[in-house]
Amino acid sequence: MQCMNAVTELLKPSEAAVVSCVRVRDINRVIDEGILPDMLVSRDDGRWISSSACAFIAFYFASATRLTADERLHTIHALWDRHAHRDIKPANLLDHDWTMRHEFLSIDLRGFAERAIERLGKLEAARARVTVSDDVLGGTPVFRDTRIPVHEIASLVLGGTPREELLEDYPSLDVDSLELAVIYAEANPLRGRPRPLLATLPEGTRVRSTRRVRRGA
Repeated sequence: MQCMNAVTELLKPSEAAVVSCVRVRDINRVIDEGILPDMLVSRDDGRWISSSACAFIAFYFASATRLTADERLHTIHALWDRHAHRDIKPANLLDHDWTMRHEFLSIDLRGFAERAIERLGKLEAARARVTVSDDVLGGTPVFRDTRIPVHEIASLVLGGTPREELLEDYPSLDVDSLELAVIYAEANPLRGRPRPLLATLPEGTRVRSTRRVRRGA
């Protein structure tokens, strides 16, 4: 655990799913089946995935129709062995060679690394845009310096409410905020029975839709 923390951030399964662009059940499968090198997974006080592993996870599932499981596992472990003793913080991932050559087969994971870094940046931006306080809506995650519930905005976006209408109804938000709301909600799914939409939105809000969209897996 200390060794992993020294080189990269640990993500909970729902966060790793967002960064890897896979389902939460896929992340749990990665952990349960030992798909990743041991150093990239932790079971200390919960289940955790190294943020640097997300490129490998994305590759493993995206290439499932073209490569055998053995080929995918060999690629992941061989590349990890190549980089294991170097600086593997997400900010430095692109400094390394992501190409794996084996006899007649050449596999380049650089694109997966680039997308994982981009998604990790958006997750970090979403975290920075959101705040949680017991004094605001009973601890409901809201956009910083507002009383606008993040999960409700994400639900409206995923439910098909036009962006123009949302920005008109919530002038303190911008297009970026709408995307980050979805990312934050997927990375931090609500637990238990959802609170009624009308009970959490600020007074004066115009509700376009109350249809909820299932998130996560």
